[in-house]
Amino acid sequence: MTLAPHKPLLHVLSGGKSDIIPIWLMRQAGRYLPEYRALRAAKGGFLELVNDHEAAAEVTLQPIARFGFDGAILFSDILIVPYALGQDLRFEAGEGPRLSPPLTDAVLSGLTAVPARLEPVYRTVEKVKAALPAETTFLGFAGSPWTVATYMVAGQGSRDQAEARQAAYADPGAFAEIIGAIEAMTVDYLSGQIEAGVEAVQLFDSWSGSLAPAQFESWVIAPTARIVAALKARHPHIPVIGFPKGAGAKLAAYARETGVDAIGLDETVDPAWADSVLPADLPVQGNLDPLALLAGGEALEKAVARILSSLAGRPHIFNLGHGIIKETPIAHVERLLELVRRSPSGRAA
Repeated sequence: MTLAPHKPLLHVLSGGKSDIIPIWLMRQAGRYLPEYRALRAAKGGFLELVNDHEAAAEVTLQPIARFGFDGAILFSDILIVPYALGQDLRFEAGEGPRLSPPLTDAVLSGLTAVPARLEPVYRTVEKVKAALPAETTFLGFAGSPWTVATYMVAGQGSRDQAEARQAAYADPGAFAEIIGAIEAMTVDYLSGQIEAGVEAVQLFDSWSGSLAPAQFESWVIAPTARIVAALKARHPHIPVIGFPKGAGAKLAAYARETGVDAIGLDETVDPAWADSVLPADLPVQGNLDPLALLAGGEALEKAVARILSSLAGRPHIFNLGHGIIKETPIAHVERLLELVRRSPSGRAA
């Protein structure tokens, strides 16, 4: 794997150490920024914004211009993959995303894939790539198959993913076909992002914590391992970050069996425990509680110090344990950057 000292985040993803901990935040391009809210109001709906590559590129770049994060995360959505697989996608104000027909009412074979729906994302990548500072790493992403499948089956998000879990138990063969279709489209999608200019990718498995251990092996670890292997065959030097939110004690198996180059920790994970059970040279990303960032002050300072101390001995990328909360004050993000960047591993100079 090629190290990139001039790009701190990419350098750490490649297994290197950095004097200053690189930082980016999940959902850093979004509703907590007034410039995002202004652009969203001008453009209308969320999907319209994603499909407008000039606007989506502007959103991707906004937090880089304001804060100078070490990574820019592509502005898009994990449900672009089911949209490309043939489900209709809409975002309802106050209700979240809706996919139709839900696969509780239809079968996968009844969908007609529309890969052209991915093209606006590639145009966004090209535009962002041309405008990014040389030291900033460009991150692409996709949803992991299990999480994407939960939306495809239910047609929307759900509290406990019961529809997808039941479908997986009731007819594992049919559910495996859904997972396989998502895998294939995801590999092509991430490859397209890489070919357009992203330098690393993240797989978001936001609902992996809802699965029993055997199901976690079948629907989280195995599909992720296949995607990583397929991407490595096409793009051997592109790092892959796995983010299995809620995995808990299953993190070690995920790290060991999926082949990911780095692992993201959610806010419920004790970073000291993670450091003790994960391979010593595996880059770790995370894992500040977004509510600590929202609170600011002493709570933020103590949480940051604990994370930096716990992960000081390994390659570490500072991030949240989930997405930034829309009410987060800009001043708290600025303070977070000061705390992380003040000196190596967060130690006072």
